[in-house]
Amino acid sequence: MKTDTVYKQALNQTLAMLAQVAHQDPLPSENELRRKLGVSRTTIRKVLQELAHRSIITGVGSVRIVGRAVDDSDYFPDVETTSKMLQVERQFMEWMLLGDTAPGTLINELELARQFGVATNGIREFLIHFSRFGLIEKRPNSGWLFKGFTREFALELFEIRVMFELRSARLFAQLPESSPLFKKLRALRKLHCDLLESIGTRYHDFSGLDNQFHRLVNEVSPNRFIDDFYDVISFIFHYHYQWNKKDELQRNRAAVLEHLVYIDALLSRDCDRIEEACRDHLKSAKETLIQSVMGAE
Repeated sequence: MKTDTVYKQALNQTLAMLAQVAHQDPLPSENELRRKLGVSRTTIRKVLQELAHRSIITGVGSVRIVGRAVDDSDYFPDVETTSKMLQVERQFMEWMLLGDTAPGTLINELELARQFGVATNGIREFLIHFSRFGLIEKRPNSGWLFKGFTREFALELFEIRVMFELRSARLFAQLPESSPLFKKLRALRKLHCDLLESIGTRYHDFSGLDNQFHRLVNEVSPNRFIDDFYDVISFIFHYHYQWNKKDELQRNRAAVLEHLVYIDALLSRDCDRIEEACRDHLKSAKETLIQSVMGAE
């Protein structure tokens, strides 16, 4: 990952933290920011210098306070905070999902590089990184082999998903009303309503919207381990959802409706209501996953 990407990610994460802090409240110390963001002292100091330059924070030395409210225009756009590896990963997941890739499919590095518009070594680096999940393996002189999933593998990942998401969903209840995450959540609610109106012809769009929604839920508690695993978790769920063609329209419509209940609970900031909606949705997702995996085996 390039240094400027790390810096821009750190600045966006710091802005999200400051958006929840009142005007003229003190900032966390440099060491505390380093621990929360998992970046170097040099990166933190560069972030603080930029925030001071924009008058978002004021003060010198160890005493800094919030100087003004954080605006949407202060954030770097997603395309500037996404590493090349993550861009390749998202393209790969989309390629696998939309291409109905079956277990036993051979994956050619050169063909993917041409299709994704990236260098071959970037594809190779990603595939080596992705192979640690045991879903693909290198075959001598014949590229990579997609092995598929087992029921046990998918359910183990589901346990991780429940643990991560319940924690994040509960934290939503503690956010102030001014948090920028609520603005993003309302925008996602509109996208869900738009999809519901034309679900008959657009039901395949649900997988992308589902990924956006659950990433937003987990955004409340930035964690590098959650980020690292969420793409493969999402991939496995939607891979099996799409391979199981039975009642796909009805299943996706039901999932959109569950999302809307979940979103409204998050917007309410009612902890009990949030946990109930989260557990109900994850229970439904698990049932669909089990049916899909069993049908694919």
